[in-house]
Amino acid sequence: MLEKILIIDFGSQYTQLIARRVRESEVYCEIVPYNHLPELTPEIKGIILSGSPASVRDKNAPQVDIEKLVAFAPVLGVCYGAQLLALHYGGEVEKSNVREYGRANLQIKKQDDLLLSNIADNSQVWMSHGDTIKSIGTKFELIASSDSLEMAAFRSSNGCFPHKVYALQFHPEVYHSSEGHKILNNFLFTVCGCSHNWTPGSFVESTIKSLRQQIGNEKVILGLSGGVDSSVAALLLEEAIGDNLLCIFVDNGLLRKDEFEVVLEKYKEMGLNVQGVRAGKRFLHELHGVSDPEQKRKIIGRVFIEVFEHEANNHPEVKWLAQGTIYPDVIESVSVKGPSATIKSHHNVGGLPDILKLKIVEPLRNLFKDEVRKAGKELGLVPEILYRHPFPGPGLAVRIIGDVTAEKVRILQEADHIYIENLKKFNLYNEVWQAGAILTGTRSVGVMGDERTYENVVALRAVNSTDGMTADWSHLPYDFLAKTSNEIINSVKGVNRVVYDISSKPPATIEWE
Repeated sequence: MLEKILIIDFGSQYTQLIARRVRESEVYCEIVPYNHLPELTPEIKGIILSGSPASVRDKNAPQVDIEKLVAFAPVLGVCYGAQLLALHYGGEVEKSNVREYGRANLQIKKQDDLLLSNIADNSQVWMSHGDTIKSIGTKFELIASSDSLEMAAFRSSNGCFPHKVYALQFHPEVYHSSEGHKILNNFLFTVCGCSHNWTPGSFVESTIKSLRQQIGNEKVILGLSGGVDSSVAALLLEEAIGDNLLCIFVDNGLLRKDEFEVVLEKYKEMGLNVQGVRAGKRFLHELHGVSDPEQKRKIIGRVFIEVFEHEANNHPEVKWLAQGTIYPDVIESVSVKGPSATIKSHHNVGGLPDILKLKIVEPLRNLFKDEVRKAGKELGLVPEILYRHPFPGPGLAVRIIGDVTAEKVRILQEADHIYIENLKKFNLYNEVWQAGAILTGTRSVGVMGDERTYENVVALRAVNSTDGMTADWSHLPYDFLAKTSNEIINSVKGVNRVVYDISSKPPATIEWE
């Protein structure tokens, strides 16, 4: 039986981070909205109540059946979750006179406590809350304070609950809580009694077995993108059902230089039953004269559906559509304001399930991005695809500002190729989370030889991130940037200026469109 930690989401920006930390400790967990709780089943070893932007003092504050939860398994309340526990059991929660946000130092009151075992006194933690707990009632006892907060951590008193109940008014899941991971591990392993049974190997083994049971001897079709998600999904399905999997790899004319040929060959070397479809001219024809970014995305999505549908209709024996949906897509589709089981349209290939009338199979829907890569490594996915940077679904169309033409695609492919190859030559490619060139739509005056030029400006973009939700610009070496700029200007006809984007997300986005 796969053990599980249930994380109840009250809308905190950090909820996914709690889940990532739990998964990093090789314990499986699931995030569920507070207003859409599942049945409590024996594999649930513990429950974590997340933070929230709401106040427990609000009239419509998010609520759950706390009595039911504490009677079922050990509970850990984090920030809002801690305030909810305190208020429910007779404590007091008030608006803080000063917003408690930032670093603090933990002063441990109970040296024998299980949750704070082996945590150093004065350990740094991260506060982020507008309300503060003034009293914790009679069923709890204080286990830690901070330099600015008396009720930093508390636990259930002996005999008050069937299981241990803990509460923290700081965030153990964030990087700034220096021993936060250790605190979470104490909850997982000492308090809840979890074992390390969520590993890439165990996921691969159980998923292949599950896919065989789910699909049987029926045929599956999968659209490959060249990225890690669809590639790992393909390998899992290939292991499970062999040649009953048909992969379609569409060249939309907006891929990187030579990418269609190179990636298609890699897929064939991996033993996948893959069919390459060249449709670049069709995509470029449909995009003619279109400059609006959202309109470009919609056209590319529609044409992809039409091309994929045409190929799928040549195989009426197919009963399933496989998708590379990953766990953040699932979480984002289930709002704490109104739960929904529908994945966002751009994650289900723009409406293909409705058109093709196929059953859906999503081998990766329980994995975060880093876990997908670990599973891919376990399956032997080639490094060229396993460690490939994320690439936008609409391809270079959203890296060409303005309308898209064959000449602009050529210019950008050439400039981007030089940039990416140099990242690899300088051993910088794996140090960067995502990189690419942008054709800015701006022309500038230049002098090349004895001639005055008026040509394109190319921007280089590189960011560091863990999941793309936030990102910082990569501090690439000056000598690398100088060499890359010179090569692009000297080698790519139509470019006379190269700039480097030093914007972070937020306020900017990773892509320019």
